[in-house]
Amino acid sequence: YIYMNVTPELIEELKLNEVFVFGSNLAGRHNGGAARTARKKFGAIQGQGVGLQGQSYAIPTMHGGVEDIQPYVDEFINFAKNNNNLHFYVTKIGCGIAGFSVEEIAPLFKEAITVDNIYLPEKFWNILG
Repeated sequence: YIYMNVTPELIEELKLNEVFVFGSNLAGRHNGGAARTARKKFGAIQGQGVGLQGQSYAIPTMHGGVEDIQPYVDEFINFAKNNNNLHFYVTKIGCGIAGFSVEEIAPLFKEAITVDNIYLPEKFWNILG
């Protein structure tokens, strides 16, 4: 039995120990989709395309195929494991402007299933579950 931590559909605000995880581009131009929300509300920094910034965490999704995203997802999962005082709300990264399907992206988070402080979108759980 796996306890499923589900990311809320709409995230308007965060507690101090919560982090908004969004899909970005390597140049850190956070102008659309969840990246725009991360910049406007949760401290994402223009020009920073990867990692923790304010109460957000960027995972690049705009620079190639799924195999190019995997190392950044793995880096994120390791970061979450090493910061278990924080709760990470992963949005449907790569499934908006980047143009990937949930079926393509969800399996990248297979290793996150057992990480208690990572929350995934319900649609990701439907594939992983």
